[in-house]
Amino acid sequence: MHLKKKAKIIIAIVVVITLLLLGFIVFKTIDGKKEVKAVKIENSIEKYGYNLKENKPKKYKELFKELETILKEKDVNEEDYVKKIAEMFVYDFYSLEDKTAKTDVGGLEFVHTAALENFIQNAEDTYYKYLESNIYDNRKQELPVVGEITIDSVENTQFAYGEETDEEAYQVKVSWTYTDSSFDDYQSEATLIFVHEDFKLSLVELK
Repeated sequence: MHLKKKAKIIIAIVVVITLLLLGFIVFKTIDGKKEVKAVKIENSIEKYGYNLKENKPKKYKELFKELETILKEKDVNEEDYVKKIAEMFVYDFYSLEDKTAKTDVGGLEFVHTAALENFIQNAEDTYYKYLESNIYDNRKQELPVVGEITIDSVENTQFAYGEETDEEAYQVKVSWTYTDSSFDDYQSEATLIFVHEDFKLSLVELK
């Protein structure tokens, strides 16, 4: 009887030690992960609903300042406006290096409200499909960054979407390079259609 009691005590001690070790390992695993911080808004163009997140690259921040200057004018030059948001869209959408996951689709601020859901789904199923998560800032994947952007042409056009027709929509043809030549076979030109959504211009078609 005495030996059985002693054996039970030993087993109990082993179980307690095992549980403590497992608890320590789990704690270290969780504690070792970097905290995911909320991204703050650095600047805003409130009237148009454009926000600049603090984690955006320097190039995008410069473009945002240029857009802010254009939209501060008493009489906004729409051609300058559409050129700038086309440039910003291309840079933000096709640059993947700063994106945290496949759901972190760039350029959404410039997409028409009615087209937004479908646009996000298509992006996640195509260009963003194989983007690895970088929530803990430990991604090793090599990703494209847009370099020089050229606005090749801007034309007024008539464009129908849903039950609406914009008689003064804009068709913008854009081409661009990448900062790393290994991505030279990626898409490098597009045609963007922008229509009026109240007082702002919004992207409704990308091809």
